[in-house]
Amino acid sequence: MLQYIIRRLLVAIPVLFGILLVTFVLARMIPGDPCKAILGEKATVEVCERFARDHGLDQPIVVQFGIYAKDILRADFGESIRFSRPVSQILVERLPMTIELAVGGLLLAILIGVPLGIISAMRHNTGTDVATMVVANIGISMPVFWLGLMLAYLFALVLKGTPFWLPPSGRLSAGLVSVPFYEAWSWQLAPGTTWTKFLEFISNHFVFNALITGNWKILKDAVQHLILPVFALCTIPMAIIARMTRSSLLEVLGRDYIRTARAKGAIERRVLIGHALRNALLPVVTILGLQMGGLLSGAVLTETVFGLAGVGRMLFEAITARDYPIIQAFTVVIAVCYMLINLIVDVSYAFLDPKVRLD
Repeated sequence: MLQYIIRRLLVAIPVLFGILLVTFVLARMIPGDPCKAILGEKATVEVCERFARDHGLDQPIVVQFGIYAKDILRADFGESIRFSRPVSQILVERLPMTIELAVGGLLLAILIGVPLGIISAMRHNTGTDVATMVVANIGISMPVFWLGLMLAYLFALVLKGTPFWLPPSGRLSAGLVSVPFYEAWSWQLAPGTTWTKFLEFISNHFVFNALITGNWKILKDAVQHLILPVFALCTIPMAIIARMTRSSLLEVLGRDYIRTARAKGAIERRVLIGHALRNALLPVVTILGLQMGGLLSGAVLTETVFGLAGVGRMLFEAITARDYPIIQAFTVVIAVCYMLINLIVDVSYAFLDPKVRLD
């Protein structure tokens, strides 16, 4: 298994290089001039020439890519053209929000989708089967932006003043501040170091930070702000997981060893959990990996509707402003997350299917 993981990591190197190259080229193929996009259409030729020199955009594209690749090897994503700040610092601030949203959306999709798929398969061709698949089809058909607006309208306006009220936007209520755990524990850190940035990244996960510091007020408020966007984001993955679980479980339940187990007198729950479900989860695990990657990269609509400062929203704004360093850095980070998730999915096969371990 260790050799397999090492081979996958080695194969990922040329894939990552290809992603760097394609992202770099495509970012510069976006119509429009970064100078005009950031400084405005009235920027003069002299101003734009100075702007290009200051940001290295006047050099040949091959030279620009060489500098970019060299900086990436040193884990340096450069400086944002629009904000004049290190891109790594923007990542530290923005990525935790998207991770919280994606993880919450996937967990809720699993908790709802897998049971729906199991119930539908066990009640095949009954009213329950039809009802669960109708729910799944509705979930996969509703646009995220429309559902988000409807949820915000219902829970923030219609139910205002009731115990069911939920905040429609933001990460925390006004006046609340999430104190980083290293400050709460009085750690002395050198500013600007890699270790400090890593701790900042961890502490910007407000739910996790509140848990480990025991700040239950912040925890409750952060979870309340996540409920609506997480539910809006999870509907499509939930529907896909439910349908995949149903079809995979129906296929497994029709196999000979399931009939043999039933013929031996095994109770239905043991047949389902001990024999059928484990094998039926293999294609579902693949879907989970793809959905997690999709949630990380495709949360722009949810973040925009609910006013969340995450990766998706920042990436959209960077594309609009032709902020090449942010476009490149965020795309590379999302691609690396995709590769790591796929590796985890492949490794998990070994625990679900003994034949994979033998291979």
